[in-house]
Amino acid sequence: MNDIIYVGRHSVTMKVTEHAHKSWELIYCTSGKGQLRYEGGILPYSQDYLVVIPPMVNHSNDSETGFTNIHVNMVDTVLNFKNPVVISCQLNDYLRQAFEAAFYYYSNNGTGRTMVLPSYGNLIANTTLLLSTEVEYSEVVGQIANNILNHYPDADYDLNAYLRSLPFNFEYLKKLFKSEVGMTPRQFLTDKRLENAANNLALSGCGSNISQIARQCGFQEPLYFSRLFKNKYGVSPKNYTPDNLEPPTSDSDSTKIHL
Repeated sequence: MNDIIYVGRHSVTMKVTEHAHKSWELIYCTSGKGQLRYEGGILPYSQDYLVVIPPMVNHSNDSETGFTNIHVNMVDTVLNFKNPVVISCQLNDYLRQAFEAAFYYYSNNGTGRTMVLPSYGNLIANTTLLLSTEVEYSEVVGQIANNILNHYPDADYDLNAYLRSLPFNFEYLKKLFKSEVGMTPRQFLTDKRLENAANNLALSGCGSNISQIARQCGFQEPLYFSRLFKNKYGVSPKNYTPDNLEPPTSDSDSTKIHL
């Protein structure tokens, strides 16, 4: 499943003549910009955009200024697009890292190709599918959410300072974020910290050090953490077990953003 059969890298390229593959082709643009042409139309792309091309679709690429990319050919994938698509990866640099790693292990031609490369095939295909189904948010809301996701375990993370560093009105950002995500940036931060704490408590068991877990999950005050935790899960951190966690509903705030 999601088997990688080839990984290549293009240096600065201006034109790729029309061709087709029996396999899926995924092209990660690493710099520059260009456009994919196929029978159904033209799809522009630029740095940190992913182009996904189904098997046996005739296509060509061209650019006025040039582009570079890493391209992966895969078979037996979870991908289900009928036509080529372009997906933004600008707020998720992990996919680029996966393409870089796939190129390394494929080129190395050692045991890594057989032992490690299949894992990157699954990662690339499933991440691509996830990105294609995500709700799209405005650029600044995506940046805020991404910053929170990268820093929420840090108890010294200053969300307000980050928001004020952006070239927008502070109150406007909070309202915009809530209108798109369904909660304020502070609520989103707190929700992620509590989810992390619940996972830590479930792994640690009844002997958990509540103060230590609170700090590790971004809370400086254990009593404040305990109060928030009980409000969310209905029990204190000391009495929490995985059975206390109910699966989120389809419209739950916790499922509204995936970056």
